[in-house]
Amino acid sequence: MLTVTTGDHYRHCDGLTRRSFLQAGLLGIAGLSLPGWLRLRAEAAAQAKATRDTAVILIWLDGGPTHMDTYDLKVKAPAEYRGPFKPIRSSVPGLDVCELLPLQAKVMDKIAVVRSLAHTTGDHFAGAHWMLTGYLGSTAANLDPMYPSAGSITARVRGPNRAGLPAYVAVPYAASVGLIPGYNSAAYLGTSYNPFQTGGDPSAATFSVQNLQLPGGVTLGQLEDRKRLLGRFDGLRRNVDRSGTLDTLDRFQREAYEMISGPAARRAFDIDKEDPRLRDRYGRHTWGQSTLLARRLVEAGVTFVTVHMGGWDDHAQVEAAMKYKLPIVDRALAALVSDLSERGLYERVAICVCGEFGRTPRINPSAGRDHWGESGFALLGGGGLKTGLAVGATTDKGEYPKERPVSPGDLLATLYHVLGIDTSLSFTDRSGRPHPILREGTPIAELV
Repeated sequence: MLTVTTGDHYRHCDGLTRRSFLQAGLLGIAGLSLPGWLRLRAEAAAQAKATRDTAVILIWLDGGPTHMDTYDLKVKAPAEYRGPFKPIRSSVPGLDVCELLPLQAKVMDKIAVVRSLAHTTGDHFAGAHWMLTGYLGSTAANLDPMYPSAGSITARVRGPNRAGLPAYVAVPYAASVGLIPGYNSAAYLGTSYNPFQTGGDPSAATFSVQNLQLPGGVTLGQLEDRKRLLGRFDGLRRNVDRSGTLDTLDRFQREAYEMISGPAARRAFDIDKEDPRLRDRYGRHTWGQSTLLARRLVEAGVTFVTVHMGGWDDHAQVEAAMKYKLPIVDRALAALVSDLSERGLYERVAICVCGEFGRTPRINPSAGRDHWGESGFALLGGGGLKTGLAVGATTDKGEYPKERPVSPGDLLATLYHVLGIDTSLSFTDRSGRPHPILREGTPIAELV
């Protein structure tokens, strides 16, 4: 096992150091300390470098979406289990979905449904941590992230597919169970591998990525002058810096400067350049436009994008909640699948849709469904994966997997397979203990 040493809300029911030098340097004047965000990336082991340019879009349904009212309807179950919705046929014979998902039904040949995703916790925090990192660790009683997210691992091992862009982006922000960045974070890998968050609302007419904007009165010429000044200052110190630290800092400052001053990042984040008709296809909504922005980012060279879609903790009135949310997700996801396919990107860009757990198969007295880790769903597609099929199945009432259980580790191992990342690669935590990227989990054999 290769070991690499590293350096240093919506409401749910659960209620001059080197760093300061960087922050005061080139990007400090521009309101962005990207060198600190970038600096650890170059430490990735040469053995771990992948040559492929694949990417992942993870659509995170924060709060725990119901499987019984979406992709695993049980029409023969008792009324208190089966819920109010009827299944409709999809483009794949025998793979029916909820009647509120007609657009996805047309492209199900390009999607695989995992119907037997399961773990053993109904704790929002434990479930989110498990799903996003592959480790059971953090809980409601101990919220701090214990292990790095898949996006952070990707940033650490793969880096961006194109220079001048971040490797890992969250649209519009990185949140899990109300924590930012929460279990989307890099944990012991260090904050340099946390996601770059766009902020704002991609559906707003005034949307811009503030971290890429120069403050009022600062021109690119002034920024270039500052860069040259810092270069001269560093040159004076380089003679006494026998460790080579300043050479490394120079490289990260160049990368940060490129993100702010170069065209690649600005163009990628400029969603206004999209055809209005395509924007309509995704839906003029935060979720739809966030999904479209994710497509722009992976096309430009970002390696891992998380799209946050929150508000799935439906303890009451699940029927009304699904009637509101599912059409929005249906439109956004169907548009993403079609758009990636039409652009010739679907073979190299994998999509994954999931949340921290499913919901109780039995409807509660408030006409909602409660936390249920023992069964849930995930959608996968693209990235060279096999599609147009369902993996696994649950019992007649949707309570537990009855065949082919899939764990959070299996799901992430499948994404790492697409990304070309060896999950046996190990990193040390802050106490010096090594941890492999995944301790359990193998790629879903039916899909790879």
